[in-house]
Amino acid sequence: MNKKSKQILKENIISFLPTGEYYYKKALDELQKERYEKAHKYLKRAADLSPEDPLILMQYAILQMEIENFDLAHELLRAAYSADSNEPEIVFFLAEVNAHLGNFLDANRFARKYIEMAENGEYAEEAMEIVEFSEQEDIEALNMENNPSSEALFLQEKSRRLMEQGKFQEAVELLESIITDNPDFWAAYNNLALAYFYVGEEEQAKALLHQVLSENRGNIHALCNLAVIHYYEKNEEELNEIAEFLTKINPYFIEHRYKLGATFALIGKYEEAYKWLRSLQRKGFEGDPGFYFWLSHSAYFAGHEEISRNAWKSLLKLDPEKAGFEPWLPQMKEINNHGTEHQKEFILEKLQNKHVSERIFGFYLLGKSKHRQEIISHPKWIVVDELTTMEKLFLAQSLGHSFEENSVAEKAFLRAIAATDLLFEKYKPLAQSATYLFQMWFVLVERALEKGYDFKNPKALAAATEYMFESSREKNVTKKSYAEQYGITTNTLTKYVNELIQFLPLFDS
Repeated sequence: MNKKSKQILKENIISFLPTGEYYYKKALDELQKERYEKAHKYLKRAADLSPEDPLILMQYAILQMEIENFDLAHELLRAAYSADSNEPEIVFFLAEVNAHLGNFLDANRFARKYIEMAENGEYAEEAMEIVEFSEQEDIEALNMENNPSSEALFLQEKSRRLMEQGKFQEAVELLESIITDNPDFWAAYNNLALAYFYVGEEEQAKALLHQVLSENRGNIHALCNLAVIHYYEKNEEELNEIAEFLTKINPYFIEHRYKLGATFALIGKYEEAYKWLRSLQRKGFEGDPGFYFWLSHSAYFAGHEEISRNAWKSLLKLDPEKAGFEPWLPQMKEINNHGTEHQKEFILEKLQNKHVSERIFGFYLLGKSKHRQEIISHPKWIVVDELTTMEKLFLAQSLGHSFEENSVAEKAFLRAIAATDLLFEKYKPLAQSATYLFQMWFVLVERALEKGYDFKNPKALAAATEYMFESSREKNVTKKSYAEQYGITTNTLTKYVNELIQFLPLFDS
């Protein structure tokens, strides 16, 4: 790829990076207009760009509290407090969020501090209510040595967020320090086991989970995590043994029912998953996006389509970016499950291939596959930071990213996708024999994008590719037949055959 093309593609991904203050002001404007969804979007960008600005962090935390996302609000407010411990409003909202989280000692402490700082402040009355409420709770009981401290709970939540961000090694180090100081904090052990798994220490992860089960018999989270690991490792005998045991468990607590239901959904036990997740919904449980995602999937595959669709509507209200992951989409499009686009191992082999052309083929198929969510959710199958610029573009396209066509390179990329779609529509479901055509096509695509080719006529490109492939394998293949199939002239087909030939490997100098 020449320097100009490389620069265009980079600008294609990051074309504008304004300051956090810019987005903060836009967020305040949206809040005044009561457009909370846009305000949330701008505040998130502001916080990402200005992670040490206490006022931005505080405002973003307030918005998170309003949608009852108290864990994230807590983390944001702690960061704001570290940046400016003398701002009374930050102190008050730390009191409020700790009260919501049940951290009554910290709620009491911050509420009292706010009153000392601003005795006649705007939130003085609410701060006194927090003091009185927290003192009614059995604070001494909550502070027993056997229970993890609020600091340990906060650090564990921080470790969970590190894992969500793909920072698994940092999470491992943090969780190891937590269990050193809190040897009976089983939730931290469970998270550490998952973190080990994510960094490739599968045996260490399983050993730690067995340690938890030996010292805390029947720990549901440890059992579920073991099931997930065995599922990804394809240890069918061990998975079936644990799954059978899990079906006999009747948990009482909400978090246990949620964990059990989500685990059953992941491993494909949809009836069992639906049973527990639906029971939570009937009790009025209003979950996070993950809850509605798994409820929708388990309901659909267990035969409860209306409940599935209603759950998906609830999910999209919380996370609009999940549009396109609906469990019924493959069935609605009448996609034949026998196509290679629905063979998980085939796609994974492509994604892990040493050749870029094979990997971008894999990313294209990912967007067509019923296994898309499972593949992108796995922590080790796609590592975004290790992808090339071209691979990131194909991944973004497969996930439904909307391109703004601001550059010549981006327009060329989208026309290449359009040509690919024409071929795919003709050959889907993609039989093994048809994949060889696509392998040739993606070799051409890789080399053409590298050299700044404009992919001007998608129909002609698809026709030329098919003609080139078939004429190399069969006799009596005519340009006229392929030109007619794609609604172009024979001269146009010849023109694009000549253009594509230059990108074949045999023409390398």
